[in-house]
Amino acid sequence: MRKIAIVLSLLFFGFVYAPVGLCQEKCVNTEGEAAIINNDIPSAKTEAIARAKWSAIEQTVGTEVKAASFVQDFALVEDVIKTQVGGVVKSFNVLNQKTQDDILIVKIRACVEPAKARQAVSSLALNNSLAVFIPARKPGKGGDEFEETNILSETLIGKLIEQNYKVVDVAPTGVVDAMEIEKAVKSGSTLAVRSMMYKFLSNVIIIGKVDYAISTRKGENIGYGLSMPFNNVTVRLTYRIVAKNNKTGTMEILTAGTEQGKGLANNVEDAAAAALKDLAEKLTPTILEKVASYIQGNVKKVNITVKGVTDLATNMEIKSILQKIVWVTGVDEKQMGEFVVSYPENSVYLANSIKQKGNFTVTNFSPYSITLDYKK
Repeated sequence: MRKIAIVLSLLFFGFVYAPVGLCQEKCVNTEGEAAIINNDIPSAKTEAIARAKWSAIEQTVGTEVKAASFVQDFALVEDVIKTQVGGVVKSFNVLNQKTQDDILIVKIRACVEPAKARQAVSSLALNNSLAVFIPARKPGKGGDEFEETNILSETLIGKLIEQNYKVVDVAPTGVVDAMEIEKAVKSGSTLAVRSMMYKFLSNVIIIGKVDYAISTRKGENIGYGLSMPFNNVTVRLTYRIVAKNNKTGTMEILTAGTEQGKGLANNVEDAAAAALKDLAEKLTPTILEKVASYIQGNVKKVNITVKGVTDLATNMEIKSILQKIVWVTGVDEKQMGEFVVSYPENSVYLANSIKQKGNFTVTNFSPYSITLDYKK
């Protein structure tokens, strides 16, 4: 009987406590601030609290890139998150508030559900934000040391930035190391990749690793009584481009492959550097093509209604504003004050960009339609 009682007790306590561990909340203290416009303190407080809530979400997930660098209107962000991921912030209390130079600062204690926080962060990830991590094994260092920032990764990042992508170099952050990426590339594990997506608000990850081989050493006999005048080094890259499928929410491999480059120099290190330059020239066009194809495949149509447009000149002015927004690929005019915009990102970024361009106020928002008031 005693054994039965012990077993029943274990089953009971396991039943009671197991769910708690699975959905346990994390409570943190955070701050948010907002400008007080026209002495409208209630509106400023709403915005400041929304920012503080999002700060709590980012703190729970451990993001390295902050959403504030992409979007300013966090009241709008809160509406989006409520629609897409309800109940992220389970509860919050305002601890204090103060005003400083027309800025309202609110401090809160918020309790966040981690699983939903990761989902919320993922929903704001950008398609044009790329996280890049391609460590290269160091020549002559015993085989276990990597250069996490190297000629290949720097060249690739530079080319991507030239194409107007937002690029995050993962290497300096220390979020993931070369050995983790090597395991991920070999095993196909997505854990490290998922972590990078959460932390960098990115939907596209370019990962890989570079190994090297000395094809011919300087001074080596190459036949006919001749000696090799230089070290000949071959570097080989194994890589993947992993992206989030915005329709299913799952990750998919856009492309995976290998590439190599060769270099000649007096010493092995310089030959390896030359080989990395050669590799970068071969790889960059392939990467740019795959990423551009992914972006284009995620373009959606967003209906924009702008109230307060009463003349043709204003209508043309607003159309011009829409056309100049980064990543807008097309603007079709339906009628006075109504447009259809082709856009590859979350519509919240489109709404935010429009607000920054003129005297617009967002009055209604959904993933496929935005309504705004316009004042000259």
